[in-house]
Amino acid sequence: MNSLGFVGKLGFAIVIGYLGVVQMMNAKSLVGQVPNSLPYPIVFVYLGGLTLVAAGVSLLINKKSQLAMLLLGILLFAYALLVDLPRGNAGMTDLLRDIGLACAAWFICAHANE
Repeated sequence: MNSLGFVGKLGFAIVIGYLGVVQMMNAKSLVGQVPNSLPYPIVFVYLGGLTLVAAGVSLLINKKSQLAMLLLGILLFAYALLVDLPRGNAGMTDLLRDIGLACAAWFICAHANE
């Protein structure tokens, strides 16, 4: 079972890191999804992408992975509430994805062995 856990952790880290890179590569097209109440939306897009990459790297190298997964879960849950939920039915798939990833991050946080 340890090898299965390793594969799951590795896969999650790669997916999260990849999503961060894609977010930074498509930053200009994602600016419109940042709530209007936040100044400098491009900064938040890049910061979010960088955070995803950092969380993936942290999990891969097993350094501060519990903290990284806790904070990643909070970030993803915030995305779900602030970005996806206001979009209504149009954002439902993204809402469910972000909540699912947040829960997975918190699960990994609870089971990470540092």
